[in-house]
Amino acid sequence: MTERYMPPRDAVTGSWPEALGEGDTIVAAATPPGRGGIGVVRISGPAARRIATAVIGHVPVPRRAGFARFAAAGGEPIDAGVALFFAEPASFTGEDVLELQGHGGPVVMDALIRRALELGARLARPGEFTERAFMNGKVDLAQAEAVADLIEAGSAQAARAAMRSLEGEFSRETQELADALGWLRTYVEAAIDFPDEDAGFLAGPEVADALADIEGRFARIGHAAQQGRLLRDGLDVVIAGRPNAGKSSLLNALAGYDAAIVTPIPGTTRDVLRERIHVDGLPVHVIDTAGLRDTDDLVEVEGVRRAHGEIARAGLVLYVVDAAEPPGDEALAAQLAGLPAGVVVLQVWNKTDLPGAATPRDAAAIAVSARTGAGLDALRRRIKGQAGYEEAGGGAWSARARHLDALSRARASTTRALENLSAGRAFELVAEELRLAQRALGEITGEVTSDDLLGRIFASFCIGK
Repeated sequence: MTERYMPPRDAVTGSWPEALGEGDTIVAAATPPGRGGIGVVRISGPAARRIATAVIGHVPVPRRAGFARFAAAGGEPIDAGVALFFAEPASFTGEDVLELQGHGGPVVMDALIRRALELGARLARPGEFTERAFMNGKVDLAQAEAVADLIEAGSAQAARAAMRSLEGEFSRETQELADALGWLRTYVEAAIDFPDEDAGFLAGPEVADALADIEGRFARIGHAAQQGRLLRDGLDVVIAGRPNAGKSSLLNALAGYDAAIVTPIPGTTRDVLRERIHVDGLPVHVIDTAGLRDTDDLVEVEGVRRAHGEIARAGLVLYVVDAAEPPGDEALAAQLAGLPAGVVVLQVWNKTDLPGAATPRDAAAIAVSARTGAGLDALRRRIKGQAGYEEAGGGAWSARARHLDALSRARASTTRALENLSAGRAFELVAEELRLAQRALGEITGEVTSDDLLGRIFASFCIGK
């Protein structure tokens, strides 16, 4: 195993260097660890030109790729490949950036990184290149998050949504909404500043039109952001039911391969089994659980306990009923009553292909056959419907829970402002609610943010981005 080079600990504190230094230069591999045909080492900061001169003998012409030999301190070759230089501010980070593109082996990558460290750079923290792009005004916070979302996209739809956010569509729509709120706020504050003047203009057609436009923008942005969050985070679906109802067979049918062991022996599944599938672009985290029953088997008891924990956290529970040997009405009602309160449950009557199989007594239930595939399309439609997912067209943006929270708070503040305005309350109350709405929208793009939030966001990035 190749030893990864780490910078020395601080001589006083004994800690690894973490803080973003003023005017320092950072380095990291921009390609995944391991072996590959190409490996890229990225360097950003004021020392990039000096490092280029020391490693390849010159500073490359900006934005022009050229062959170069990468030299160690004594002049012996490390590798040979392509060097690219981007002069500040016309680079991703807004700083001088040097990229050394060589052969993708860990020994070569470590040698190039070690050489940059010898020349004054330090190892980049996770997401620090993108963080510098944000700090230098090259991207806003929503665009920065879209970089990570694009890398982690699990479907073509999610990748397209991330690209739309990265290109600024989400940010532009949010800013236009904030501007509309700002326009309304100026009207209200004018009434505050000139109390002796007639403030009847607040009831005029211009304000009414602005209010209708604001409401329409909230609805449109909220819908697109919600679809984007589903594309990014997906839906947690737990498959539950009595032993031998066909839960694992249903998981295999939805996944399209044998993800779970299937036997006729009750209690085969004793632990939680997780699979990630896609339903028309919607990520679905399917969790197969142990059969729910009373048992003296200590291992199975633990499996049932874990099953109840997963059910309580689920976005949707598929409660599988054996249609070939269905329980009576009272028995089924008792089984469903034993589930954690508040969960959304969809009955799935399985084994409908068997002779004498019963028809679901609940009109909302889905009849399927995991063996033949009958009813699975209807089940997939119900899963999408429960999530509120629509097949992504051109309108979804990559969005996160914090974006939806900010939009919700902005909309609530706007609603309170309009209620105060309609009730004839003090204009100061109206203006304050509009200010809070604008502030909440500013959290999305990073116009208003905290260092703690930035730290959490960029810490989730991979090193080298």
